[in-house]
Amino acid sequence: MAGSGCFLLLLAFSAALLLDEATAQVPGFQSWNCGGKENFIDEAGIEWTPDNLFIYGHIAQTNRRSRAKLQYATLRYFPSDNRKYCYSLSVMPGMRYLLRPTFLYGNFDGKNVYPKFQISLGVTYWSTIIISNVNTVEAREMIFLATEPAIHMCLFNATRGRPFISTLELRPFNGSMYSDDLEEQFYVSVSARINFGAVSDAAIRYPDDPFDRIWYSDHSGKPNEVLPMADGIKNLSTDRPIDVGFGENPPQKVMQTAVLGTSGLLSYKLKLHGFAGNGWVISYFAEIEDFGPQRSRKFRVAIPFASIPHTDRPAVNIQENSGGKFRLCEHYSVNVTLNSLLSFEFIELPNSSEGPLLNAMEISKYIEIKRGSPDADVAAKIFSSLRNDDWAQEGGDPCLPVNWSWLLCSSESAPRITSILLSGKNLTGNIPSEFTKLTQLKVLRLDGNSFIGSIPDFTNCQDLKIIHLENNQLTGSIPPSLANLQKLRELYLQNNMLSGKVPIGLFRKNLVLNISGNVELEEGGKNPIALMIVVPFIIVAVLAFYTYIMNKNNRESQNAPSHQSEGQAEPPQREAIAEPSSPVLCAAHRFRFSEMKDATNKFQRKIGSGGFGVVYYGMLKNGREIAVKVLSSNSKHGEEEFLNEVTILSRAHHTNLVELLGYCQEDGKSMLVYEYAPNGNLEEHLAQARTQTWMQRLSIAEGAARGIVYLHTQCSPSIMHRDLKSRNILLDRNFTAKVGDFGLSKPAHDGSTSYRSKHLKGTFGYIDPAYMESERYTDRSDVYSFGVILFEIISGKKAALPLLNGGNLRQVIDSAFEDEYEQDSAWKIARTAQSCVHESREDRPSITDVLREIQQARELERERKTRRISHEEAGPTRHRLRTRFA
Repeated sequence: MAGSGCFLLLLAFSAALLLDEATAQVPGFQSWNCGGKENFIDEAGIEWTPDNLFIYGHIAQTNRRSRAKLQYATLRYFPSDNRKYCYSLSVMPGMRYLLRPTFLYGNFDGKNVYPKFQISLGVTYWSTIIISNVNTVEAREMIFLATEPAIHMCLFNATRGRPFISTLELRPFNGSMYSDDLEEQFYVSVSARINFGAVSDAAIRYPDDPFDRIWYSDHSGKPNEVLPMADGIKNLSTDRPIDVGFGENPPQKVMQTAVLGTSGLLSYKLKLHGFAGNGWVISYFAEIEDFGPQRSRKFRVAIPFASIPHTDRPAVNIQENSGGKFRLCEHYSVNVTLNSLLSFEFIELPNSSEGPLLNAMEISKYIEIKRGSPDADVAAKIFSSLRNDDWAQEGGDPCLPVNWSWLLCSSESAPRITSILLSGKNLTGNIPSEFTKLTQLKVLRLDGNSFIGSIPDFTNCQDLKIIHLENNQLTGSIPPSLANLQKLRELYLQNNMLSGKVPIGLFRKNLVLNISGNVELEEGGKNPIALMIVVPFIIVAVLAFYTYIMNKNNRESQNAPSHQSEGQAEPPQREAIAEPSSPVLCAAHRFRFSEMKDATNKFQRKIGSGGFGVVYYGMLKNGREIAVKVLSSNSKHGEEEFLNEVTILSRAHHTNLVELLGYCQEDGKSMLVYEYAPNGNLEEHLAQARTQTWMQRLSIAEGAARGIVYLHTQCSPSIMHRDLKSRNILLDRNFTAKVGDFGLSKPAHDGSTSYRSKHLKGTFGYIDPAYMESERYTDRSDVYSFGVILFEIISGKKAALPLLNGGNLRQVIDSAFEDEYEQDSAWKIARTAQSCVHESREDRPSITDVLREIQQARELERERKTRRISHEEAGPTRHRLRTRFA
């Protein structure tokens, strides 16, 4: 925030006087009228251009009352989906800018549903836009230092109504205006810019402010409510020019008015948008009273400076600091911790003859700049090689703040691309070689397109588990390197034009391989192809046939007299499923009973139990720890649920789903073999581990939500869990949440998100009441169950639905946290949980919306920890007086 000197500013004013009023704006102004059709110049002389190069979304008109200014007659709106919609703006690296989007609803959709959505600058979350009035303009301002030739402003995550934008303005600053030591780490979101002693309610902006900042009157109430808290405050004004040609160059018209504390005190309260958090405060002073040299104005600044004693806070002598009267003096404080309600005072010193004076103030919040995905450049090259369809033009970072709709990313702070989902997108040409540079890729789905050429070498993608390239026009041979992908579980290559021999290494356990429909492909070597190929319609047919046989046998066994003694082996029909020739189970590894007996030391260590039977601890010969679920002969889990769980977990793979390692069906015994979760389940942990932090619980909630998002949105068809509860959320060694127990899960066929069931299933306390009434289970029924889990995470109590209407968070939140949590974060989770258990399914959020709320709650808690650490490490708040000679 160093001064830029008077010369450049005077040069700009001189040039402006020579220009026609219609073009007399600072060079570099960019003003987009969203949804507009033609250029126009407004009453202030600002030229507006339509955003017609932006291909997204739809254009709508606002109501007549909202059209007082032409730029608010139209807007651009977007679907309420999981995508982000980004404007890409050209900037000059090394320059500082003010970016200002505005939003005027104007009932453009005729529904009077006030939208709520979020915006970001690049990958960095900026603000939540909450519309509360039809004809009120919501505006946000961000000051940033450009480091790249372009910056992206994105809209996303509409939780109510449709996201929209009315105008977008970009304003360059001169020289080092608003420079700051922290600008490479933080953006600066403007919360308040106030003109004290204003002569009217009208805001001051361009042309009075050549940089088009908006200075709101201290008594207009917009957008910050400013309340004087001391007696004897009066307004001052002058017609004399004020020297403002340095520092942040506030406009003369703002500096010609002020408030004066005649009783020795200026005290105010004001509401701050976007806080609590760290930021900076700039106070602007100019001596505009013409008193004699024997009089002086000295006062102490009492803005909250963390732990600085009152007597150590900076003193101001405006005339002395600025070098004379009618000259700008700036006082600003960096890294100040503020809350959403700010109280500040300016207190007259004993040796002063005049009371404190204040002309203007700016308050802004630091927003930590997030770094994007390391895969962003690779994704951009893939992006440029794809068709120019709407789905391929999302812009911004591929992973942050939300991922592109056709890929998935990991959850690290610098996320990596883990899944490419481009099935049936009518893509042509060769498969982009950039896919092979995504080194943490786990899932690649390019099936149902018109790709030609050969299959790339995926040697660098050692995490690949699933590859779908079927139903294209690929030629050449199958790369032998695919056999070296140790984690590969599914390889679908059917219905291409591949030739040559199939690498022998692909015929191995745990690999589902489909190469049918390649007429020139030679089987080569040993040929267990018929055994290993899995065709989807065969799975469905066998599953239906198996279910029919089992139901028939069950009915017959119930009607026939039983001569079987206790412990006798089951009828031979049950053994049929154990044969590896069953396509339903061939995708999962089949363990022998002897292996399970050795691994569990003859089923010695019991680690859990339930209606299904008993869970035992085990260890495989390779040293991997396992959990073996042994179904009892009278288990309510049943053979159908057993088969259901094997089928789903053999094909659904995600970090936050429990990993099924295999199954065992032998000698009348049915077992499921999972990865071992050393920290048990969430229910146990909430009951026993009283040392958890709020951040740890948020992390568990986020992980579980990610797993459910995967089931609901990324599986094809989508999967409804139907038995979500804290006992079914397992915790691995790092407390990563793993959603488990899929015995009651159901796929949603034909794009449906519901399932009708006359037989109520699930766990009481977690079951959606609407499901019990309608016998129809939907994805929002899973959301209800997850809402109950969120309440458990908040309160530490099982199946808890605490009442929040009283507004007392302390009565709800687990006392184990001992106030070590961010209240805004906890409230966000509480309100999210409340919306999840809404009696109306239609009013519940999607699980994707829930995930985003949890992520924002984590960010609030992370900011609290960062503030605490920064105060402990940084020492006193930095504050400086900037004078004319600074």
